[in-house]
Amino acid sequence: MRWEIRLAAERAQLTIGTRGSKLALWQSEYIKAKVEEITGLPVSLQIIKTTGDKILDVPLAKVGGKGLFTKELEVELMAGTVDLCVHSMKDVPTELPDGLYIAAMPERVDPRDAIVSGAGYSLGTLPEGATLGTSSLRRRSQVLALRPDLEIVDVRGNLDTRMRKAENGELDAVILASAGITRMGWADRITHYIDPEHMVSAVGQGAIGIEIREDDEFMRHVMEAIGHPETMECVTAERVVMSRLEGGCQVPIGAYARYEGDKLVMDALVGSVDGATILRHRLEGSPAEPIALGEAMVEVLLGMGADAVLAEIRGAADAAGGRVDGLLET
Repeated sequence: MRWEIRLAAERAQLTIGTRGSKLALWQSEYIKAKVEEITGLPVSLQIIKTTGDKILDVPLAKVGGKGLFTKELEVELMAGTVDLCVHSMKDVPTELPDGLYIAAMPERVDPRDAIVSGAGYSLGTLPEGATLGTSSLRRRSQVLALRPDLEIVDVRGNLDTRMRKAENGELDAVILASAGITRMGWADRITHYIDPEHMVSAVGQGAIGIEIREDDEFMRHVMEAIGHPETMECVTAERVVMSRLEGGCQVPIGAYARYEGDKLVMDALVGSVDGATILRHRLEGSPAEPIALGEAMVEVLLGMGADAVLAEIRGAADAAGGRVDGLLET
């Protein structure tokens, strides 16, 4: 395209800001190849350590704060030391710093949660009292609603480390996002995929987001050639649910939107941490109005009593002198 040639002349090279985990690097290399193909420019990766990477011995539910895996990357982006940042969309807060925005999302991959177990267990075949590892309050809530007999164990660390805890018998199983496992080439280690009918995915699960500066015309044009509009519409609807319900304290919330024919269909959920209360609903709307679909879902969930569930969770967190955060998962 002519604009590519004209605008590429303004840059000698490009830099992607990324976390240093194997999965983050895979995602950044994937975007790097696309950007190089579109622009003809060399692209390098700048590894930036985030707060979430530094705190590995505390459950995410107790860390608190927003942007654990994005803030440091955004600082470099705003400073102009990197041209774009690549994120897992489920790590991205619903409110971004002024001057930055998610410009594109490539086509989403499998959004389901998955079980990894050295003994080959599925969620249904795990023995009574078995240990299941997760750092996600969303997963904890839905698992306990289905299997209240299981012992949920907080587990942190990189993807491979958590999988090995289940494969070497330290835990009976772990529950993770199938997208990350598949991207790393480890799909053969998954012993069970959990159907979305049984577990609503995290907001943005399976989607990669590319964040740029609002005033960067060159990168905006590049993103137009990378983005997958359907994925953007689905994740936009999901993020409205998170944004409207979260209210500054992340809780067990799930939302999964997808195309079914010419409709945009979304399942969303709010649950108590112990799984005793699960509020779940399905709505459909127009792909041209993803924000309206998200807002309609919020109204339904509030009408079902979501505000009371959220207030109870936040009250318990305040009483304990800490936060209850469950947005950030892998």
